[in-house]
Amino acid sequence: MFRFKQFSIAQDNCAMKVGTDGTLLGAWVKADKPQQILDIGTGTGLIAMMMAQRFENANIKAIELDLDASQQAFENFQKTKWSNRLSLEYISLQEFQHTASFDLIVSNPPYFENNLKTNDKQRTQARHTDTLSFESLIECSAKLLSQKGSLAIILPSKSKSKVEKIAKNYQLHLNRLCWVKGNDKTTIKRALLQFSFSKHPFEENILIIEKKRHVYTDKYTQLCKDFYLNM
Repeated sequence: MFRFKQFSIAQDNCAMKVGTDGTLLGAWVKADKPQQILDIGTGTGLIAMMMAQRFENANIKAIELDLDASQQAFENFQKTKWSNRLSLEYISLQEFQHTASFDLIVSNPPYFENNLKTNDKQRTQARHTDTLSFESLIECSAKLLSQKGSLAIILPSKSKSKVEKIAKNYQLHLNRLCWVKGNDKTTIKRALLQFSFSKHPFEENILIIEKKRHVYTDKYTQLCKDFYLNM
């Protein structure tokens, strides 16, 4: 059980456990009073629950392709005080249909391309782009977004240019970009990206997580303090 300030996550049946990537995305994304939010590939349900905590008037729909993870995420949702605003569907993004468009779409997608795969099918599905390519993620998201909505994702930094190029093909502009480093001596490993159909003033930052082992920077603490217990 992973405990946050306002909710807890059971994750024993999920291939991908609670990690920094999902928490970063959930804390970093910006939106102006979104009413309808979609979490693609919810896994444990972490980002969906962060959205419920941050945006008190939003209804959050989560979709998940793995049956075990979807069942556990649903159980996690039911134990929160926002269970009436959280819903889950066991379905792929490619098959998912929704009558109303979304004001915000968030995803911590599978991002390993052409990497060695493990014998654990559940973990491979959660980590590799075979089941959800970047192209499919962007194409489907563009169809589901409202005209003023935005799409926020976290990726390996090396995938940033490729994904930005794909997004342009669907008239999605990169409005916000945050490069993430473990500490000031390590290389940039992750990129947080937020797209919309509108060209807003471009915002770019670098976020360093730690000063030294388990000593977090002020910027990271400020970003995540509403969620992590010891901040």
